[in-house]
Amino acid sequence: MNILLKSATVFDPKSTHHNQTVDVLIENGLISKIDNNISCPTNCDEINLENLIISNGWFDASVSFGEPGYEDRETIANGIEVAAKSGFTQIGLNSNCYPYTDSKSIVNFLKTKAVGTAVNIYPIGSLTKKSEGTEIAELYDMQQAGAIAFNDYKKGTQNANLIKIALQYTQSFGGLVMSYPSNCNIAGEGLVNEGINSTRLGLKGTPALAEELQVSRDLFLLEYTGGKLHIPTISTQKSVALIKEAKAKGLNITCSVSADHLTITDDELASFDANYKIAPPLRTQQDVNALIEGLKDGTIDFITSDHDPIDIENKKLEFSHAIDGSIGLESLFVSLQDILGLDLLIEKITTTPQTIFGLSNSTITEGEKANLSLFTTKGTKTFTQEDILSTSTNSAYLGKKATGKVYGTYNNGILTLA
Repeated sequence: MNILLKSATVFDPKSTHHNQTVDVLIENGLISKIDNNISCPTNCDEINLENLIISNGWFDASVSFGEPGYEDRETIANGIEVAAKSGFTQIGLNSNCYPYTDSKSIVNFLKTKAVGTAVNIYPIGSLTKKSEGTEIAELYDMQQAGAIAFNDYKKGTQNANLIKIALQYTQSFGGLVMSYPSNCNIAGEGLVNEGINSTRLGLKGTPALAEELQVSRDLFLLEYTGGKLHIPTISTQKSVALIKEAKAKGLNITCSVSADHLTITDDELASFDANYKIAPPLRTQQDVNALIEGLKDGTIDFITSDHDPIDIENKKLEFSHAIDGSIGLESLFVSLQDILGLDLLIEKITTTPQTIFGLSNSTITEGEKANLSLFTTKGTKTFTQEDILSTSTNSAYLGKKATGKVYGTYNNGILTLA
């Protein structure tokens, strides 16, 4: 599809057109011309969007759909449409399905489902077979098939020796090990963050210690073995401090944070709304402040939506029985640009995570492939059910302030508008 983006402000520090308002002509999937005033040629659609800004296509490194196994939560086809309309042209797809992504055949299946679509899917393989935490999965074979990392999604690996072996083994082919930060024995049957609110509301608490012990253990293992380790969705002040110290030692450690943990605290639990039941649990304002500071000083490498659709039968229940998880693709940008500013936010959903996972960094330059996110920073509203595009509607951000708007994406020769 050939298109002409009129009066688009380019946000790309690597481009000579950075912060300039220009017309951008895209033909056969490539940026063919950037100039102040371009006339639309034949066989071309002119796109005029109010206060349009374009950046390199966003990458969300932690996305779950349901397929295969839980298609009632979200099919891959619908999930791809949600991602594209939410500004994301690339996603890391978690092994949060059944069968688990623990073999090259499942990796190939997932990649095939994205062929010819507007979003590039990069599967994240299970670290262990069936994500059971007992036996290393076929890591090398999965990487050869296209897996970008290995993680037992939302399952803390309790066997320290298994993490040690994985870090040693993956060095032979440059694999990235991910370790979810939760010590199950300490976490116990906790439902929410252990603290004043859990006590006041009579809900079983999970102490921050459960996360911090696991982070500390994994950092010791990394120091011993070498290799590459990523800790996803950290949520506490102490975790930030531990990782900052490890980076100062020169360890090859990266970490990420979810948008919800930057915008919502456990004060919301007073409503007993199961949409606020997520993992890791929502923490305190002190933790939120530390996470934001960790992003600003580079301790935390990038942001994810941690998009995790849960069907209504498993979410609209008594709080203790509901499944953890919140969708987040639709709300990531509008929830964070006020808090972080555009420069930091775009960096944390483009260049930094793409580099960590070995993906190519595009640039808005003539002759380059058009891989673009389209949005505006103008306007404020309340995020409501009408803003949800996913099949499941379990958003922790409902009722919160939304700043700006995502118009959509252009990638793989496909324009997708919300």
